[in-house]
Amino acid sequence: MKQNNLRIAAIGISLSYIMCAIFFPILSQDEETKPTNGKERTEAEKLELKRKISEYKPDAIVIRDRRSNLIGIASSASEGVVGSDQIKTRPIMRQGEVAELIPGVIVTQHSGGGKANQFFLRGFNLDHGTDLASNVDGMPVNNVSHAHGQGYTDLNFLIPELVEQMQYKKGVYYADQGDFASAGAFNISYYKSLTKGIANVEGGTLGYARTLIAKSHKVGPGNLLYAFEASHNDGPWVISDNFRRVNGVTSYSVGDKQKGFSISLMGYRGSWHSTGQAPKRALRMGDSWLDPDSGLSRFESVDHNDGGWSNRASVNFEAHRLEKGYEAKTQFYGIYYDLRLFANFTYYLDDHERGDQHEQVDRRTIAGSKSSYKDISEFWGIRMENTIGLQIRRDFIQNGLFHTEKRARLETVREDGIVQLSSGIYYENKIQWSKKFRTVFGVRGDYYKFNVDDWGSREKSERTASIYSPKGSIIIGPWFKTEFYISGGYGFHSNDARGVVQKTDPADPLVQTRGGEVGLRTEPVHGWQSTFSVWQLDMNSELLFTGDNGTTEASRPSTRRGFEWANYYSYNSWLMIDADFATSKSRFRDDDPSGNYIPGSIRHTLASGITLRNPDGFFGSLRVRYFGNRSLIEDNTVRSPATTTVNFQFGRNFGEDLSVVFEVFNLLNTHVSDIDYYYASRLKNEPVGPNEGGYNDIHTHPAQPRSIRLSIRSSF
Repeated sequence: MKQNNLRIAAIGISLSYIMCAIFFPILSQDEETKPTNGKERTEAEKLELKRKISEYKPDAIVIRDRRSNLIGIASSASEGVVGSDQIKTRPIMRQGEVAELIPGVIVTQHSGGGKANQFFLRGFNLDHGTDLASNVDGMPVNNVSHAHGQGYTDLNFLIPELVEQMQYKKGVYYADQGDFASAGAFNISYYKSLTKGIANVEGGTLGYARTLIAKSHKVGPGNLLYAFEASHNDGPWVISDNFRRVNGVTSYSVGDKQKGFSISLMGYRGSWHSTGQAPKRALRMGDSWLDPDSGLSRFESVDHNDGGWSNRASVNFEAHRLEKGYEAKTQFYGIYYDLRLFANFTYYLDDHERGDQHEQVDRRTIAGSKSSYKDISEFWGIRMENTIGLQIRRDFIQNGLFHTEKRARLETVREDGIVQLSSGIYYENKIQWSKKFRTVFGVRGDYYKFNVDDWGSREKSERTASIYSPKGSIIIGPWFKTEFYISGGYGFHSNDARGVVQKTDPADPLVQTRGGEVGLRTEPVHGWQSTFSVWQLDMNSELLFTGDNGTTEASRPSTRRGFEWANYYSYNSWLMIDADFATSKSRFRDDDPSGNYIPGSIRHTLASGITLRNPDGFFGSLRVRYFGNRSLIEDNTVRSPATTTVNFQFGRNFGEDLSVVFEVFNLLNTHVSDIDYYYASRLKNEPVGPNEGGYNDIHTHPAQPRSIRLSIRSSF
């Protein structure tokens, strides 16, 4: 009890100190009008103070997008910023594909438009977000101990037109990044005000329609922004997705990027039917025990009753203050999220008569805060920054797994109430030793508490865990606009609370990862920003909870290594070219007769495009995405084929306030897969396999065929 009281007191003092640092100067007299030695500042002194503040540009405050030169600012070769201009010129079929603007990231979907996307990065099949920390306006999107999988990341509530910036960091080298950030992390920042209102109307093939209206007004000392979005999409499926979304954002902000605060509200609802992956043996196009004329089409699933719905609502308050000698930030957020998901991956493997469909239910409220204080000083010509930060999150979760038939519950597999608390504190030190040498070193400590109430057995279980993660980088240069980085550190991801508290074979609460990289950032010619990195990431032996069947599954220690080369060339205001290539090798570290390949691990990716903006108002882009083949089984005898897709955008501006945009997705209409898996399943009329088992097969979910969208975008 005494330790808990001390911890609470320390947290309270830290938050109070940061809040005072932010709000006392904001609420007191403005810096430029405060008296100096009893006298009012002259106009010349005010202008000089404004100039000094504007010239002081730490970290990402001055960064707009990939055109910006991060030399002298970034702490590794694997971090960067994507701006709103790049998002506008990118054909985006699904909201989650905004993350594909991060070099090396692939975003797919394997079942239903409203379900969380599937992510790939740095040799990881990240499933729905494990090991990729995702944030929107600083609020975490990854859901811990989720019914459908650890780190479940649902980005369907995003409104791309409101995105001002996306900051990304890859690797385990950043003290402010904790859970799920081993492969990488990103934060999407929304605009706080709009220079002009936005009104979009879109329509297209495959039952697609969307409308958006967004506007901001000056209200009192701040800006009130609101946006509302509604969309519908059927897709190419035999039974249409009928994916319906409604989405809203309201925010009020005071101040600017140097000092101010904001409060925002978000709300989202989506519902859909799911066409899941199907075994290749059941498709008409493949060799099948079925009659070819009676098999499934590419756009049909075995179970026609899958689908779901989800809701999300959030409130977010943040405040910040930047002065010459310090920077303080604080944030408090609350989130409500729920999901009901019906899925059937194995068909009639376990229940030969009624089928294997199951329902996953997750309902949670999240409360949390993030605060940091940075001291900026200079001694004997050596510039130093010391940052301390505190992050707290508490999830109240109700989730369950139920056996169902045609969405009707047959029996309860398990049902739990979970309370999960996490708190992390970090310290980071940056020193500019000379013009050509600087260091970044930090350490992070995280504490977790898991409480699980198994409503079936009426047993309550509790477990705590902590982990410490040192991190750092050495930066040398620049010479000839080229800077070199050596980065390394430790990270972790948490495991599902239900697996952590099991009495038999419990999962590790916090799984440690460690990695390092060597890289460079260069501008070989004016306008060409290029980064290159060679990296490695090791993951300890672990037990992972699998939400689909309510059990834990052993995982062996692994190593991933690879290199990335990212390029963005802005020739002038009307021509931009980008090309990002990544390759990796992923293996289990311990030898096993079954093989050492990691199923689903990505090998090669390539994303490239050209964007044109004609002075007469015409604009367009052509993009190519290559998603390399992958091992689907440990001995590498079964692999998924590589996929290549091309997207196209063409439009024209009519004056400053009206534009028409024409987009084509999968321009070449290639018949490729969005995702492939290899596992055992059983169809309704198949004989029971050996040992009452099923039949191993590739289960595939096709990429959507060529589709066309036309939008009218206006400003007001």
